[in-house]
Amino acid sequence: MKLKRYTYTIALGALLSLGVACDSDDNDSMMMEDDMTGMEDDGMMEEVDFSGTFMQVDYMGRPGINTVLSGTGEIKNMHNTAIPSEMAATFQPGFESQLEAYHDGYAVALGLTPEDVDYEPNILGDILNGPEADGYTDNPVSATVLTSVLAADVLEVAPNLPTTYFNPGAGAPAYEGAIGLTGRTLSDDVIDVSLILLFGGGNGARFAGQDGLPLLVSDGVGFSANISTEFPYLGAPE
Repeated sequence: MKLKRYTYTIALGALLSLGVACDSDDNDSMMMEDDMTGMEDDGMMEEVDFSGTFMQVDYMGRPGINTVLSGTGEIKNMHNTAIPSEMAATFQPGFESQLEAYHDGYAVALGLTPEDVDYEPNILGDILNGPEADGYTDNPVSATVLTSVLAADVLEVAPNLPTTYFNPGAGAPAYEGAIGLTGRTLSDDVIDVSLILLFGGGNGARFAGQDGLPLLVSDGVGFSANISTEFPYLGAPE
């Protein structure tokens, strides 16, 4: 299995939105010509007021990526207003530097030198390049490749594969059957997945808090919301 493009994210919050696109040839649509309308309680249509000033606040294709990998508030704001097709080229170098800076900081905290703690490739290599006999080690994803993928804050979908942010399949060490970044479900823990890919190394547990190492592969927040099959789909937390 090989995915040429896909979308990934980290975030400390989640934003759900519902978009509807109407082609100009959709003559049967209730949204026609130049009028945008809404439904009143009595079933009558009313015109929606789009006057005023609007501001783009945040991309959320890959929640949290911008929060974690933008080195400054200025970079974060620039990323939030960037054109998605230009994001990778513009922000990848800075994102990679920030990722390496995290590892350097953790090295110092552990009493080591920055050269002792570098980013380690992970299972994402099999998802990007196709699995090999020896698992992820044959398909390393460098910090450059990973941050190139993460810098473009869009959610891409693989229509012919199961929708998931990441499914480890059989798990470590070979991760047979693993798939990822094929979409996103409401129950996917996108923050933990992102942290694992950034800091978890080959088995996903490199910085899992063991042997005195810091806990970096989870935000420690479990899923507690109710999911419905009707809009708005995500209910109040339990």
